[in-house]
Amino acid sequence: MTDSSRDLAPPPAPHTDLAAPGAPPAPGASGRGVAAAGAIDAMKVYGRGEGQVVALDNVSVTFETSKFTAIMGPSGSGKSTLMHCLAGLDTLTSGAIFIGDTYLAKLNDKELTELRRKSVGFIFQAYNLIPTLTAEENITLPLLLGGESKDPQWFNEVVQTVGLADRLKHRPSELSGGQQQRVAVARALNARPDIVFADEPTGNLDSRSGAEVLEFMRRAVRDYGQTIVMVTHDPGAASYADRVVFLNDGRIVDEMTGPTPEGVLDRLKRLGD
Repeated sequence: MTDSSRDLAPPPAPHTDLAAPGAPPAPGASGRGVAAAGAIDAMKVYGRGEGQVVALDNVSVTFETSKFTAIMGPSGSGKSTLMHCLAGLDTLTSGAIFIGDTYLAKLNDKELTELRRKSVGFIFQAYNLIPTLTAEENITLPLLLGGESKDPQWFNEVVQTVGLADRLKHRPSELSGGQQQRVAVARALNARPDIVFADEPTGNLDSRSGAEVLEFMRRAVRDYGQTIVMVTHDPGAASYADRVVFLNDGRIVDEMTGPTPEGVLDRLKRLGD
C-alpha cells in the first residue's frame, strides 16, 4: 500500500506526547507542546527482493512548534530520507506525514506544491542561490514567485537578524560562504513558513561561519517562534538545538533534550557499538 492510497482518517495516534492532527488531543493541547510536523508509522523501502533497502522502518515522531530539533545518526541511518519525506520532497511506502493539521497524502501535486511554498522553508548545504540575482532578490524570490510582496518591516527584521544589511546588493559570487548561507537562511525565514527544514546547513562552511549560521537559526526560534528541523552529522551543530532525535537502521533509537557536543558525541558512539 502506498502513501498516496492509504485511508488516513482517522489516523492512529503517534507514539509521542505531542498532538497530531486527527489524533486526540487536538493540536495545541498536548503535554510537551503543539506538533508542527510529524510522521506516523512511516515506512520507506527502496528496491525489491535481495536488493531491497528499508530506509525508514515504522518511524513515529513529532516536531514541536517553535523549537529547534536536530536529526542525527550514522551514514545510511535514514535521517535525510526522513527529512525529505517530512518536507514533501519524497513519498512514503506506507504510513503518514503531516505538517500542521494537513496530511500530505491527501494532497494532489498542485496542493502539495502550494503547501511547500506557503508553509515550508528550506535551507540546503549547497545554498541554492540564483547567481544572477542580488542577495535581496534571492531572499524575496519565493514570495515573488507566489505573487506576494514582501513585508518591509519583517524583511528588515530578518536582514538585521542575519547581519546582511550591508550586503543586499551583492550577488552570490561577491559573498563569502557564510554570507551566502545567511542569505539562504533569510530566504527561508522571510516567507514566514510554519516550519523550516535544514539539510546539513553548515556542511560547506568553516567552523566560524557555521557557528554564525547556527546562532542565527537558534535566534529565529528563540526570538521569532520559528520551527526548525535540521539534519546534521556534527555534534557541535546539534548542540544548538533544543532536542536531538537519533536514528539508526531506519528507526528512532534515542533522543536528547538540552544537548551538548560531548553528550551528543557519546550517544553517537553508542549507536556505533
